[in-house]
Amino acid sequence: MVARVRPGQNIERDGEEPWASAEAVYPPEETVCALSVPGLYLVCDREFMIDRPSQLSEHLVSSSRGRRLYLHAMHSVVDWLAFAIREDGRLLRSLSLSPDTGIIEDMGERLAFELPYWEGRHPMAPCPSDGDEEPYPRPFHPLDLGERAMLEFFGFYVEGSCAGDEAADPVVDAWGVELHGFRVTRAS
Repeated sequence: MVARVRPGQNIERDGEEPWASAEAVYPPEETVCALSVPGLYLVCDREFMIDRPSQLSEHLVSSSRGRRLYLHAMHSVVDWLAFAIREDGRLLRSLSLSPDTGIIEDMGERLAFELPYWEGRHPMAPCPSDGDEEPYPRPFHPLDLGERAMLEFFGFYVEGSCAGDEAADPVVDAWGVELHGFRVTRAS
């Protein structure tokens, strides 16, 4: 499975204990975490963290033909969120945004769980300020929506909470599901 998502690269087990899914969602550079169970392939790889999820590599899109593919990426340092859903290779939804760059990509129909965020029902809590800061440029914090998307797509979230949100209880223990780690390097 890892060879399919990273073709032509050197792949070996990382020699570590299995990774809890809560840790595996942002593995170190050159590490890919993966899980394969009937009906599900889960791959965590920082190489998939792209600004425009609609432009996911064609080899990844084609390898998911006949299945649903979710891409989910967040980076807390810049409050960036990106996700996409494809069904049998066809893009259904793609979103990428951060407070500094704004909306990078917003394609397809917004999903039901997104609507309360866009409608302003999950506003940013006021932060102490020295008076020079501009108000937060989005009607919600991208990472809050990112956690909710993770819950909707995978049944868990890893930081903060989805408090105040309807049906926001995780159904999967993010520390109880283990993925295998692989060291992946470019072939010389």
